[in-house]
Amino acid sequence: MVQQKGKTVVIKIGSNVLTQADGSPDKSRMEALVHQMVYLREQGVKIVLISSGAVAFGRKSTVFEEKTDPVVQKQILAAIGQIELINSYKSLFGNRQTPIAQIMVTKSDFRDRKHYLNMKNCLEGLVKNNIIPVINENDTVAVTELMFTDNDELAGLVAAMMDAQEMIILSNVDGIFKGHPNDPDSELIEHVDAKSPSMNSYISSSKSSFGRGGMLTKMNMAKKSADLGIGVIIANGKRENVLVDYYQKTLRCTYFEPSKAKLNPKKWIAHSDHYSKGELIISSGAESALKSSKITSLLPIGVLKVKGDFIKGEIIRIISEDGRKIGLGKAAYGAKVAIEKIGISNQKPIIHYDYLYLHHNNQ
Repeated sequence: MVQQKGKTVVIKIGSNVLTQADGSPDKSRMEALVHQMVYLREQGVKIVLISSGAVAFGRKSTVFEEKTDPVVQKQILAAIGQIELINSYKSLFGNRQTPIAQIMVTKSDFRDRKHYLNMKNCLEGLVKNNIIPVINENDTVAVTELMFTDNDELAGLVAAMMDAQEMIILSNVDGIFKGHPNDPDSELIEHVDAKSPSMNSYISSSKSSFGRGGMLTKMNMAKKSADLGIGVIIANGKRENVLVDYYQKTLRCTYFEPSKAKLNPKKWIAHSDHYSKGELIISSGAESALKSSKITSLLPIGVLKVKGDFIKGEIIRIISEDGRKIGLGKAAYGAKVAIEKIGISNQKPIIHYDYLYLHHNNQ
């Protein structure tokens, strides 16, 4: 793990960490984690907090009429619970003379570079003024196609946006195991790097009763974030002094070693698949060139087909001849011009290297 003093760390706390077995809010656990975050801050760590729990907090005292639509139920629970969740944080952090700010977002807030930079500037301004941003998805207005997979995805996007050095995902297990976490004989996978074999076979796809995601989504987001140059820790938020142990480098967890840090535009592009407006089918030769160790932009001569009606500046997918997702990029010109330039040499890149992100593994 990197030296923490002076670094930016995104901490994501899952719903199952902030609730007890009976579904009621775990205020003592929240208080313990707040005290530890203040400790990190006192050591010079810059913190951005992503917190789930609004729906769980709203569930404890809400009774619905029969036949209430499930989506409406969740919106109501989120609306009620978010008040209690943020007030609890405000009180607990306030007791330690630590100011916070509430940020509610949906996926559409990150839909283009302008919105992305507006959010980035806001968060950076808060952190520079020693205010801890507390971020959660705005479940009251999000619809299915605009929802994050879960707050792990949101945490990964924010960590990339803030050029964070590390991201801590707090769940109710110590990390990723070679077997069921409750099996005492299961081995904890403590270190993962770009050369580590796939761990999919070890992970159950089950989800908690309060959260949307499971360990598989955590692992996938951790791998993507590590590929962007962000170290990722998956740890047990119910473990005593989990964040103190993290700082002191004694934490039992799964750590994803970061690759070389990418430029911020690449980090934005890496999380922009949902906003892509078209596709470029490229030749095997172009694919090999992009994956080589040389800095390479995508040129029209390597494009076989253009799909979609994108314009300059929009995100487009890069697809191999056999249909694999190779990467994403920002179009240097629109689809009409791109079609005219297919296969022609000595042309301006359709995707410049600085605005090109390649998937770590083909999908």
